[in-house]
Order: sequence, then structure tokens, then C-alpha cells
Amino acid sequence: MNRELLMLVEAISREKNVERDVVLGAVESALAQATKKLYQGEVDIRVSIDRDSGNYETFRRWLVVPDDAGLQNPEAEELLMDAQERIPDIEVGEYIEEGVESVPIGRIGAMAAKQVILQKIRDAEREMLLNDFMSRGEKIFTGTVKRMDKGDIIVESGRVEGRLRRSEMIPKENLRSGDRVRAMIMEVDLTLRGAPIILSRSAPEFMIELFRQEVPEIEQGLLEIKSCARDPGSRAKIAVLSHDKRVDPIGTCVGVRGTRVNAVTNELAGERVDIVLWSEDPAQFVIGALAPANVSSIVVDEEKHAMDVVVDEENLAIAIGRGGQNVRLASDLTGWKINIMDAAESAQKQANETDTARKLFMEKLDVDEEIADILISEGFNSLEEVAYVPLQEMLEIESFDEDTVNELRARAKDALLTMEIAREESVEEVSQDLRDLEGLTPELIAKLADGGVHTRDDLADLAIDELTDLTGQSAEDAKALIMKAREHWFAGQQE
Repeated sequence: MNRELLMLVEAISREKNVERDVVLGAVESALAQATKKLYQGEVDIRVSIDRDSGNYETFRRWLVVPDDAGLQNPEAEELLMDAQERIPDIEVGEYIEEGVESVPIGRIGAMAAKQVILQKIRDAEREMLLNDFMSRGEKIFTGTVKRMDKGDIIVESGRVEGRLRRSEMIPKENLRSGDRVRAMIMEVDLTLRGAPIILSRSAPEFMIELFRQEVPEIEQGLLEIKSCARDPGSRAKIAVLSHDKRVDPIGTCVGVRGTRVNAVTNELAGERVDIVLWSEDPAQFVIGALAPANVSSIVVDEEKHAMDVVVDEENLAIAIGRGGQNVRLASDLTGWKINIMDAAESAQKQANETDTARKLFMEKLDVDEEIADILISEGFNSLEEVAYVPLQEMLEIESFDEDTVNELRARAKDALLTMEIAREESVEEVSQDLRDLEGLTPELIAKLADGGVHTRDDLADLAIDELTDLTGQSAEDAKALIMKAREHWFAGQQE
């Protein structure tokens, strides 16, 4: 029987073009599965077939686990201290094995053994095909829609399958069985049965790769796509940079009579593409990203990584876009938060900021409105700037003599010291339950304390916009923090 087994293994190996060891491994797995059925519980069985004679041995085994971990499955695990009584030098992660009676092949049942063996062979073939496909280094998967699977689309290329999840499809795109489709290879998950290649048609990377295929200058290194933002199926923006002054980046991506950009648009169900010139200057980059709107002025806030962009009434709707699409894509493309406003809103905001700075200087520096306005007109907006900008810069202010400058700097430093002491005292009042809240940094705790938030309940009572005003966080982060602070309320209700 053992000799017949080896002959069968050889025949299957040749027929399926699969290595002999893979087939033998499948037989070992079938024998192990049959042996497990003779025991109660989740036992671990290993079968070893001699590759020359066909004789085989069967072992029951126990995984050695740390003493403090406990036994999750006593039928197949043993604590380290118990294992070392039997084998002194054994370590965690090793196995204790005990020989048991082998199940004759005849008792397995021919069909069961055949199914296990064939499945193992199919898995091995699938892995070989997948490895061969991935070795080509392709980034775009081109294939035919084979079937639907729980809302996902299974795309077949040769004998390799990819999975296009509904969330990664282009909205309103209707793909049917037999349709030709292209998609970006995002990852390969070998744990997924059937279609291990995860695809996307909505990812920005897909558009970048499509342009790379349509525009040879990108592959040649003459052009570079720096970033991409998409509203799949509707509109997108890409930022391009030329590494050769002789090459026009926008014109090259558009192509003669729009052939290159149209090829990408047609592949993406008519998605309109704005091609933007990338710039090292963030303000210039944002101005370009907001096209076709014309920008009147722009104010950059490095600390908040945000920009206030002023446009006239005619360009306001264009800059914002339908449903905020244009400004949202521009923000995603540049990585900056963009606040669109008209001249009146800008003037009002500037007036509010000037008023805030004026009150701050008058109160903390003990000066009159005239001195405060001089500081503001010279570009000073904070006590830190008054206290620590280079002395020469303040001496250049015509309205101030040297004594006035030194006095203002001294008062600013004293005010900052006083405010820091007050802040530390306020932080000390913050309750331990708030300090222990996950996601709170010392900087955030200080900002909350400045705003009178000293307990977890104080934080939980805040509205999202109140928290964003206090901390400068995004609305999404503020919401998550407030919900975290409220968790103990809900826990109390459940109890």
C-alpha cells in the first residue's frame, strides 16, 4: 500500500505539475485530519511520511506556552513548567510530541483523501500563479469581470483573480459580467480565498498610475506627479512638477488636443481632471490648486497649517465649488486647510484679530491704544513676538526710542512669565480622570485648563465647535475626544 501511495503521488505530481513534496504534504494533512476525528476536543496531530519508503508515523503534539499565559486549549497546549519536567531544555513555542497509532489509509475514505489532496494542490497551483503574476511588477490589474461576490466584483486576468470591493468602485459605474476592467493593485492578502489581490478604481494612486502610462515623460523622470486628490467619477486634481525646464508639465499631461488627459478621463467614467503646477511655495501651490477661481489675497498661518484665501464675489462660488468640492480637493491636494472668504469677511476677521491683539497689548503691556496700534501696524500680534524678536527689528520702529523698546520687551517677558505661572496653576487643578483620558497630550491639557475645562465631565459637556475653538483641533478629532470623555456616562447607564 505504501508503495502504491508513492506511485500515486508521483502520478499526481506529474499530471498537475506540482512538486512531489506538495502532494505528500497534502496526504499528510489528510491523514492528520482523519486521525483527529478519533479524539475528543481540538487535538493537534502531525503525520510524517518517509519520502523514500512511503511509511508514515503519527504524532499527537502540544504547543509549549508561557506559564503566565494560561492554557487556551488544554488538548493541544502545555505550560512551560510542566513541559520542562519532561524535557528540561524545551522552550516556549516548541512542541512536545507523543507517538500514536497511525490510521490506515484505507480507513480515510477515498473521496475524503482525494478532496484534501486536490485542494492542497489547487492552493499550491494558485500560489504559483500568483507569485508568477506578482513577479512581473505590474501596478495595474487588467482583466474581465467574472462574477459578483457579496457586492464585490471578482476580476479575472488569465488564471489569477482580483477583488474589487464596492467601496473601491467608481460611484454609479455599472460593471457587468464580461466587461473589461482596469484597477490599481493595492495589496495582496493570501488569507483571502479565491481572489487575494485587492483592487481599487477610486484610489488616487490609480489615477497617478494611469497618467504614468499615458505620459512617457513621467516614466523618463522629466515630469513628476507630486500629489493627487479625487472625488471618484466626478472631479480630480493632480499636481505636477517638471524636472526639465524645456518640458511644460501641464501641456505635456494634457497632450495634443487633450488626448492624454482624455484617455485618463474616459477610463474613469468621465472624471474631470484639473492639472495643477506644483510649487515649493505653499501659498502659490494653493492658489494654483483653487483654479479656475482667481485669488485676490492669501494669508498663511503656519502654526495651524491653514490659509485664509480671499476671493471676490464673482469667484466665491467657483472657489468653493459645488457642495464644497473645489476647495475640498484643493485642500486634499496641498495638505493645507483652506478657508475661503470674500473681502468683507476677510476685513471683519482682520478687524477682530486686530481688536484682540490691541486688547492683549493694552492689558498685558499696560500701554495706551496708540502704542498698541503702532505695534500691530508693524506686524506684531503676540507677546512672544514683542519679547523675543531681534532687538534691532524693534529699534527700527520710528515711533519708539531705545528706552521705550527695552521697556516694552521687559513688560512682555514679565507678562509671559506671569501667564505661564497662572497656566501651571490652572493645569494643576485638572482632575486625574481628565489627565488619564486616552488621546490627551500635555499641550491639550494646558489648552483645556486655559479654557476652564478641569474635569472629564467638563470636557464631555462641550460642543464640538467649543472644543475646536479651545484647542485648534479638527472637528473630527474634537468629536472623537468628546465621545471618549462621555464613555463613562454610557457605561453607567448600561450597568
